[in-house]
Formats: sequence, structure tokens, C-alpha cells
Amino acid sequence: MAKFQTQLVHGPVDTNDPYGAVVLPIYPATTYAYPALGTAPQYDYGRSGNPTRHAVEAQLAALEGGQAAFAFASGMAAIHAALAIFQAGDHLVVGKQIYGGTFRLLKEFFARWDLTITAVDTRDLAAVAAAIQPNTKAIYFEPVTNPLLQVTPVAPLARLAHQHGLLTIVDNTFLSPYLAQPLRWGADIVIHSATKYLAGHSEVSAGVVTVKDPALAQRLYQIQNALGAVLAPAEAHELARGLKTLAIRLDRQLANVTRLQNFLQAQPAVQKIYYPTKAELGREYRAGGGVLSFELVPGVDAVAVVNRLHLFTRAVSLGAVESLVELPSQMSHAELTPAEQAAAGISPGLIRLAVGIEAASDLIADLQQALASQTIRCQEEA
Repeated sequence: MAKFQTQLVHGPVDTNDPYGAVVLPIYPATTYAYPALGTAPQYDYGRSGNPTRHAVEAQLAALEGGQAAFAFASGMAAIHAALAIFQAGDHLVVGKQIYGGTFRLLKEFFARWDLTITAVDTRDLAAVAAAIQPNTKAIYFEPVTNPLLQVTPVAPLARLAHQHGLLTIVDNTFLSPYLAQPLRWGADIVIHSATKYLAGHSEVSAGVVTVKDPALAQRLYQIQNALGAVLAPAEAHELARGLKTLAIRLDRQLANVTRLQNFLQAQPAVQKIYYPTKAELGREYRAGGGVLSFELVPGVDAVAVVNRLHLFTRAVSLGAVESLVELPSQMSHAELTPAEQAAAGISPGLIRLAVGIEAASDLIADLQQALASQTIRCQEEA
């Protein structure tokens, strides 16, 4: 089998293209002709199947080591589809630090259908085991959490889940299949907000669900077809294009993260850096991804630091070529009360960087001038 980087570039291409295109063609058709009545065509209606979408789904399944993948119009649409396999009265054990949109979907939407959850720290295997109930159907978690980048390995949870006849569902958005392949470590379902690393350019909204069991794949296809939030052909084409550079983008982002980490460790205004160590990542994860968070010392104004940054764009999201900065307490986690933020470990001085592919020296210079301005102010006030 070809290496991962080669699979990224040489993904499935429609061999029926009459012109021999070397890149994935866009098929915008919404309906397809039947060769003859009584003969089932490969495609009949755009929501049910599309050659462009199917090609990128096949590539994503191969990259994850799965049986099948399903592409959706957003990460939330993908999460919705994955959760739609459950029934009223079912119970899930979920990670305490799962994406806020996922938690909101569970608490405000699926709760109406009596799908209940228990949130635990998935790093604590005993706590996960204690949360399993007779009606529990799955364990849902993220390998690296946002914004504190806490690491949970897949294999121990998957073993526990399978001992109890449960599914293991992993949101792999923060790492991508280049850095982590949860299906190979026992997970049953892997979800991505493909808007992030997979597409990689802040211009495509997409989501992916990948599975390794054929029966589960059939259930997911039925849900995808029924809900209809499918990825459009043009966006599928752009996602396929973004995938080609996933490895080289992440390699650059990881190199930049290392440079920024080394810089921040020497800054008197920085109290703590949040990024997974090699020991925490273990054998399952190649690296911790392109997101780095750090805590400022008391007295340094985090808002002023963020506002003084020029190269880092003040925006949520991650995984794209440009570097972003956000203050979780006022942006991604603003809906939480101060008490809830404190319980989640999110302080007013916590800053999250989604590192891009710019020159590391320029990113460091930008951080340096922003931090220096506040350090000088604090010294003058003292």
C-alpha cells in the first residue's frame, strides 16, 4: 500500500471521465438518467449519491482505514448524523471537554428524544466505567480537547466499550488522520469537522463520518440520505484539493508550534503552556496538532495582548494556513458562566493559538511585541 502522503495526492479519480482528467471532476448534476427501466443506475439523485462526493468519501475512508466515509455540509451535520443512529432512551458517556456545539446538540436537541448523557473526564478509565449504565450505547470523546489539549488514548476506552457491547465514537478534528487514526486503535466511528485541517483554507464548510463496520456504514448511509445535509459537489472538489496538501501543511504547522512553544517558555508574561507531551501522546498519536494554548501571569491583560497582535487573526476555528488567535473566555466559550469557565479550567488569561504556515520568525515577532507592550505596562505600574 502507498504511504499516507502519496494517498493524499493520488486519491480516487473517476476513471469514467472521457477526457482523462488527472484531478477530481465536478459533477453538479442533481439527477441522473436510467439506462433502461429495470436497470438500477449507480447514481439516480444528487442527495443519494454524487460522483464527486463519492470519490472524496472513498479517499477519506482509505485514509482513516475505514469501510466507508460520508461527507456532510458541515462538521455539525456530520455529528448530527453520527448521533442519529441512537434511539429514545439510549444513554451515552461523553467527554467533559467535547466541542461546545456537540454538547449543545446533545443537551438542547437530542434530549427532546430522551437521549441522555453523562459527562466524565475520559482520561480517567475508572470514571468512564462507573458512568456506564444498562442503557448506555456508546462512549464519545475527543483525543485532544479544546482549549487545554488534554489527551485521551483510544485503545483503553475502545477495549472498555467493547467489553460492554458499546460503540466508541471519536471526534478526530484536532488531529486529522495524518496524526491519528482511531479506527486502527479500536474506535467504531470517527468524525471530522473537515472545515479545519482536511480542507485547510478557511473556505469550505464540511464534515465527515467514517466507520469500519459494513452494517454501521449502511445505517449511516440511510441517515445521510434521509437527513440530506450532504456535501455539495463543488465543496467536495475543494475538500479533495485541500487533502492533497494536508501532510505538508501539518508538517509546517507542527514545526511552527515547536518554535512558538520554545519562545513562549522564555517569556516572563507566560505562566503556563498547554500542549501535549510525547509521553501523553503515546503510541497512538504522531503529534499534538497545530493548536497551542498559554496562560498569562496575573496582571497581564490578555485582551490587550490579543488586540495588539497583527499576523494572528482574531477568529475562532483552526487548522487553516493562516494563524488565528482567540480568547476562549470571550469567544469560543463565552456562553459559559464564569463559574462554568473556571470549572473547565478556562481563565480570563488563557489564550489559544491556531498556528498556520507563516514564517515562524514573523509569528514570534508578532507575539513578542504584543507581550512586551503589556509586560512594560505592568512594570511601570509596579
